[in-house]
Amino acid sequence: MQLERAKISPSEELNFLLTNRIPRRLATRLMGWFSHLEHPLVAKLSIALWRLFSDLDLSEARSQRFASLNACFTRELKAGARPVERDPHVLTSPCDAIVGASGRIHGGTLIQAKGFPYALAELLPDPQLATLYRDGHYVTLRLTATMYHRFHAPHDCIVDHVTYIAGDTWNVNPAALKRVEKLFCRNERAVLRTVLASTGHVIALVPVAAITVAGIRLPFLNVLLSAAYRGKSEFPCDASFSKGDEMGWFEHGSTIIVFAPPGFSLCDRVRDGAIIRMGQPLLRLP
Repeated sequence: MQLERAKISPSEELNFLLTNRIPRRLATRLMGWFSHLEHPLVAKLSIALWRLFSDLDLSEARSQRFASLNACFTRELKAGARPVERDPHVLTSPCDAIVGASGRIHGGTLIQAKGFPYALAELLPDPQLATLYRDGHYVTLRLTATMYHRFHAPHDCIVDHVTYIAGDTWNVNPAALKRVEKLFCRNERAVLRTVLASTGHVIALVPVAAITVAGIRLPFLNVLLSAAYRGKSEFPCDASFSKGDEMGWFEHGSTIIVFAPPGFSLCDRVRDGAIIRMGQPLLRLP
């Protein structure tokens, strides 16, 4: 199984200026409104322009007709498009992504980008959870705008708690990560605490929002977490998933950070800059 090396285009540098020097939360809400407009002509023209200026590939999409731009962002894939590694000793990637950073957590510190560390305690609001991952492993998975936006269970598990943290909507591309200190700790995010059914290990998935990400949808909570959300921030739950089951989706591209406690290790081909698909090996259990 081969993981490709990701290429960082010069346009991402320009993208930083265009997407971070504007009212970010307002732009995000406007994009959310526009992307949900269900008008055949608006949808067709928007997707055509998107394809013209990007590497958007819809060949794996279950449907080729979309009622809105958002329907294209959150598209489902054809059956079998993402085979899931069934080895019970392996956690699989929850999403299609570029590996932005990965490795061991040194004490309570990990890396956002080269030269930019941040603390677990600033990202995770639960001190016990932050302590659990001291000296563990992490993988930062960055979804670009054209990627498949749904994320899936990395193993047979139960999600027993979700915490939502309101925040900013900085872009999360490489140019921003090299400029904005503690970016993930500033942005809007959710913390999904998952317990592996077979071993009891606690794995955290942290979807992080970004500019033009109109929301994080978690169907098992029946709530859209977005810039407009004003509800509760703690969600005790008991949602069971089999490995590869869909858990939710972004309504645009963003980032998911996966945390594992000490004893786990990165799978061989997981390295910074690699492109990984949902269902491919990510972390190996102790």
